[in-house]
Amino acid sequence: MFKGSFPALVTPFKNGEVDWDTLKKLVEWHIAEGSNGIVPVGTTGESPTLSHEEHNEVVKVVVETAAGRVPVIAGAGSNATAEGVELIRHAQANGADAALVVTPYYNKPTQRGMVAHFTALHDACDLPIIIYNIPGRSVVDMSPDTMGQLAKLPRIIGVKDATGDLSRVAKQRMTCGAEFIQLSGEDATAVGFNAMGGVGCISVTANVAPKLCAEMQAATLAGDYAKALEYQDLLMPLHIAIFLEPGVAGAKYAMSKLGLCSAEVRLPLTELTDATKAAIDAAMTHAGLI
Repeated sequence: MFKGSFPALVTPFKNGEVDWDTLKKLVEWHIAEGSNGIVPVGTTGESPTLSHEEHNEVVKVVVETAAGRVPVIAGAGSNATAEGVELIRHAQANGADAALVVTPYYNKPTQRGMVAHFTALHDACDLPIIIYNIPGRSVVDMSPDTMGQLAKLPRIIGVKDATGDLSRVAKQRMTCGAEFIQLSGEDATAVGFNAMGGVGCISVTANVAPKLCAEMQAATLAGDYAKALEYQDLLMPLHIAIFLEPGVAGAKYAMSKLGLCSAEVRLPLTELTDATKAAIDAAMTHAGLI
């Protein structure tokens, strides 16, 4: 179920509020373009600046709009375990297929603390859980050994790995087993990630180029890495340009160029500089998107 290209879906805004009609249109567009699933209310969905009510409603709307056509992996992470329990229970109640749970940020738990945190969320609901390991944002790094310990729990089924360390895929196969689902959290190394044993990517760039990202993933899963590299050559300038500033701002600007949603982000994020806009324009032209 969880293989291929999964856009880390943006949350569209209009005059400071969630644009619900556009959110539904984005889900429909991603399904039509061949995305293999959708991941709402992650970092790219601006979960840090959504209220809990908005967060839960986004999950509900995405699940209802997808209507079982593709799996929905709902963001349900927090650095407070009790809050994480509430979010994951809401995700289950709203019909999500799985939850994406980030390692607790800011309070810097030990490996033992991360085991306790994820075990508590696992025991609080019946949803499959995908660990989100992103040391660059959360400051803590879940080790392959710790992940292997958690992988013994029946509903901890995989990882979104944003370490950028391709050797992690092999190490996590050692500790978690070959069936443990490993999804890349970094667009720029997604092809190499799958070559090492990954099976997909939770992608920021797929917000802008879902068809290309899905076809690239399909090529890797078919073992056609020559074809996958052709796609990556088209997409690489876009991967770079989108992340010159925070990725959600870059993605929303590019999406606005395609008429998909506004470029609006919530503070403390801001509108892109003209130089970044020009870089994204050039990358979109290179990829054949405009």
